[in-house]
Amino acid sequence: MHEQPESHKEIEKRILSTFAGVARSIGYSPLHGMIIGALLVKGRALSLQELADETGYSPSMVSLSLDLLEVLGTIKRVKKEADRKLYVALQGDLLESLKNAILIRVKKSIGNSLVEFQEAKERLKGVGPQEKENVENAIGILEAEIRRLEKYVNLLSGMRLP
Repeated sequence: MHEQPESHKEIEKRILSTFAGVARSIGYSPLHGMIIGALLVKGRALSLQELADETGYSPSMVSLSLDLLEVLGTIKRVKKEADRKLYVALQGDLLESLKNAILIRVKKSIGNSLVEFQEAKERLKGVGPQEKENVENAIGILEAEIRRLEKYVNLLSGMRLP
């Protein structure tokens, strides 16, 4: 029994699915990955409607996702002469963009952790002295480790990719 070879469309869907998985693994919407995958597969700027058709999402959902990708420097919006449609094209180094996306997520998480530690210290005011000391020590250790991670992340953010 011979298996049918995958169609061009099936291969494209698998590529988009792979990019969706990468986006999901670093904490972003699968749609972000699918947009990047569609632009890579097609090898040209795509209109908002074409991206919606390729990804299976609505034009409004695609449009919302484009905002973040533009901030990350992954895509740019372009106009074509004598065409009223908005087009989207890949921009810059994809790996650098991925690095930026990861760093933004990690920095946000670090900031949230530091805020949470500060709030936890405030909530300890009504706790008995022994429990308070134990929790404050634990928070101090965690806070020091998060600050250590923050230094490492700042070093990474300044590094250029080869």
